[in-house]
Amino acid sequence: QVQLVESGGGLVQPGDSLSLSCAASGSIRGIYAMGWYRQAPGKQRELVARISNNGVTNYTDSVKGRFTISISRDNAKNTVSLEMVSLKPEDTAVYYCNAEALESLRFRLYWGQGTQVTVSS
Repeated sequence: QVQLVESGGGLVQPGDSLSLSCAASGSIRGIYAMGWYRQAPGKQRELVARISNNGVTNYTDSVKGRFTISISRDNAKNTVSLEMVSLKPEDTAVYYCNAEALESLRFRLYWGQGTQVTVSS
């Protein structure tokens, strides 16, 4: 089992910056990628950014050039961060941390509890 604990989020104005962080603990050896998803009211959850163990990143088009995902690791936990700049009202959503893991030859997805990001003047 993997536990994901998110931090960050909040209310900011358009054009501001914000950082999200997610710490993964537990059975982290099986994790091969981590990422951030978001879900706005009335919309489906969508991938925002993803980073694999070999450092390959991908972003949804609407955040390219504005968001940066990174990951740090130690023996006890993985921490994935999302740096967001030039925030727009359409970035408003609940942001969820995600971990993709391979455990006993089975793929598993883990989710954080979600953190609210609101961009409003």
